[in-house]
Amino acid sequence: MKRFVLILVLALMMVGTAVACGGSQPATTDTQPALSAELSEVLDLADTVNVQTVATIKEREDVIVLDVREQWEYDEGHIPGVTLIPMAEVANRLSEIPTDKEVIVTCRSGNRSGQVTDFLRQQGFDNVHNMEGGIIAWEAAGYAVEQ
Repeated sequence: MKRFVLILVLALMMVGTAVACGGSQPATTDTQPALSAELSEVLDLADTVNVQTVATIKEREDVIVLDVREQWEYDEGHIPGVTLIPMAEVANRLSEIPTDKEVIVTCRSGNRSGQVTDFLRQQGFDNVHNMEGGIIAWEAAGYAVEQ
């Protein structure tokens, strides 16, 4: 885990330096993750993960992003490819949450997703992680949302 975090930090620093030293090139908001995650790389995620980590790994076959907001919130904007199970429905839809993938739980700000992450752990899930800051942090970081 420490090695992965160190590599991730170094890569982000290099990208930041390249962007900062870009001179007169116009600023762009790249919606694609700056780093790619190899499927052969074993994930060792913390209980809480940041949006940069989620953006980097969300397309992996062994990762699912679970949005626990209400349908109307989801309709206003959501992370592309996310799975919606509103918080109030999670207990009745546990069979839809994979146990063989890493599950990243998100909401508006990270509060509800934190509660759902704790609940899922109490139900025996050991593969769940809360996305820090929710969709607010996702959008603030410049990542794409769908409506």
